[in-house]
Amino acid sequence: MTKKQLNVRVDATTAEIARARAEQEGISMNQYIEKLVQQDMGETGRSFVDAAAQFMKEYEAAFLAEFGEHEGVGQRR
Repeated sequence: MTKKQLNVRVDATTAEIARARAEQEGISMNQYIEKLVQQDMGETGRSFVDAAAQFMKEYEAAFLAEFGEHEGVGQRR
């Protein structure tokens, strides 16, 4: 995988905390930052799925009223 360089400016305290956390985990600062971004992406994906499920739950009756019941929609086997 091709790597891209990022330059990030943070305050001194944040930099110290990030270095300490990376050291505690036994990984480089680059690996630590990459891990944080990947975790954030995972949380965003989960949030989207959760929001979509909630939307479908809230509007299930409206969809059924508009489109009726079809196999796999609103029916459980």
